[in-house]
Amino acid sequence: MGSLHLTDDNFDEEVVKSSLPVLVDFWAPWCGPCQMIAPSIEELAEEFEGRAKVGKLNVDENPVTTASFGIQSIPVLKIFNGGKEIATIVGAVSKDRIAKRIEESL
Repeated sequence: MGSLHLTDDNFDEEVVKSSLPVLVDFWAPWCGPCQMIAPSIEELAEEFEGRAKVGKLNVDENPVTTASFGIQSIPVLKIFNGGKEIATIVGAVSKDRIAKRIEESL
C-alpha cells in the first residue's frame, strides 16, 4: 500500500479521526534529509500496515496544516494516536528509531 498522501484537505479524516496510530512525515521535495529517510518511511508503511498508518505531508503544498503544528524545519515526524500528537522526531533519524517510536504508540 505504501504511505498515504496527506493534504490540508484530508488531514483531519486520515490522521485526527484515525482509529490507528498515524506517523506523519512533514517533508518537501527540495529537502535533502527528507529524501534520505523517504525509503525508510515507505518501508515502515508496509511493515506497520494494519497496525498503524504512515503518511507524508508536503509542507510547501499544505501550508495550513504545516502552520498549525508550527513546523519550521524539516524533516519532522509526528505520531498521532486518538487524534492527539503523542511524539515528535526531528531530523533524519534511523529507521529503527522511527519504528521503535511507532511500536511505543501501539
